[in-house]
Amino acid sequence: MEKTAFLGLGSMGLPMARHLLASGVPLTVWNRTAAKAAPLAAEGATVAASAAEAVRDADVVITMLADPDAALAVAEEILPALRPGTHWIDTSTIGPDAVRELAGRLPAGVTLTDAPVMGSVDRAAAGQLWVLAGGPLPGPVAELLGRLGEVTRCGPAGSGAALKLVLINAAIGGVALVAEALRLGRELGLPEELLRAELAKGPLAGAVARAYAEGVYFPVRLAAKDVALATALAPLPVLDAVHAALAGRADLAGEDLSRLRDR
Repeated sequence: MEKTAFLGLGSMGLPMARHLLASGVPLTVWNRTAAKAAPLAAEGATVAASAAEAVRDADVVITMLADPDAALAVAEEILPALRPGTHWIDTSTIGPDAVRELAGRLPAGVTLTDAPVMGSVDRAAAGQLWVLAGGPLPGPVAELLGRLGEVTRCGPAGSGAALKLVLINAAIGGVALVAEALRLGRELGLPEELLRAELAKGPLAGAVARAYAEGVYFPVRLAAKDVALATALAPLPVLDAVHAALAGRADLAGEDLSRLRDR
């Protein structure tokens, strides 16, 4: 089996890496906060002392990082260590511009597939993510991504990252709208059970389900980051308002997006 390195063991990266380990993929892992790698070491992963060490002998490298700055910082560390023939899969949500910047800095013989994912920690743990793949999809890459979930081939480099911004912003905006619709209904004296049931019958059904979801985790601060990536690319006044609402809730920065719904 291909030697695989997994870099970034945050709220999504950890269950993704754990699922790959459980499915029989031997992993070398790295995280900037080293303590986060300890649970995977106990499950059989090799823990690298640095990002460069993690990728030095890898055939496939998977990264799951918080934002474009984190991705570019890790790239500085790993690019000199990548061997010709290495396949790099970036599953982070960083937008198409950052993906193209990374692709332009690749050493000769190294490929980059942007493969951000839809789905939260529950789906990551179960291998049921929605993987949005842009760029080359050679056999080892397709095989690993298939272990993480259902793969949609989106097109050339950056197209997976682009589609992720569309889908995640629709989801975030939907949850924000449901939260405000519920608030309006309460102000009008309507019971929450009635509001939830009737909203779930209409076009916002998916957003209603996400607003009430349990066992998931998508922090408001990362939702705000994803909206900011989108609003930097096009005039999006509704999402501008959503971003202002998210950024204005410092008290919820580390809480799941569903906390926008008043308790």
